Amino acid sequence: MSERETERELLLPGDEIEETGVKPGEGTFKKNGKIYAAKLGVKTVRDGYVNVAAQSGRYDPSEGDKVIGTVTDIDPSYWTVDVNAPFPAVLHVNDVPWRVDYGDTSSYIEVGDALLLRITDVDEQNKMQISIDEEGLRKLEGGQIIEIAPSQVPRIIGRGGSMISMLKKYTGCKIFVGQNGRIWIDGDLEGQYLVIKAIEMIEENAQALGLTDAVENFLKEETGKEFDD
Repeated sequence: MSERETERELLLPGDEIEETGVKPGEGTFKKNGKIYAAKLGVKTVRDGYVNVAAQSGRYDPSEGDKVIGTVTDIDPSYWTVDVNAPFPAVLHVNDVPWRVDYGDTSSYIEVGDALLLRITDVDEQNKMQISIDEEGLRKLEGGQIIEIAPSQVPRIIGRGGSMISMLKKYTGCKIFVGQNGRIWIDGDLEGQYLVIKAIEMIEENAQALGLTDAVENFLKEETGKEFDD
């Protein structure tokens, strides 16, 4: 088997992972030569990578998906990026919008940076190539990132983008929903809070009839805003 099962050890964000001979994978980051958990989850070791898997579902990557990733490790010519998938993704220096000299990668993107990126290739083993060298893709500055189950992404976006457009309209926040279940929210603190509460409401009532109206009524009540249809 390619996966070596370890005890199903539950880790907290910031916990040091005491594994030798492995690289940081999904849900981890490397600092001062040590690997740490980046989120709450269960530790596994697979194909030389140690991962911390959240228990809310995993993302099945597809070429062309736009996702939010977090940088977990830096090498002289590429960055390793956690995109909430079974394997980390690799961002090469030729897939960024800058000319990066060999060994100078940390001057442009650091461990812990969040990126809005596109998956450009997925091979038979689900290993990924990614890019931020396109219009609209970038390093994310400010705001906060929350995670939902990837299966909930279509409900958060809504038919034709209706739900996410409504959240932006009432809160004034910038919002990007990655196909991997990560959502970036930027705006004033009150607006961010309302977006998060509305997303929690959508998650808890995803199958309910009239959900869009219920969310809009909540936002109207909280913001005091009214918009003409």
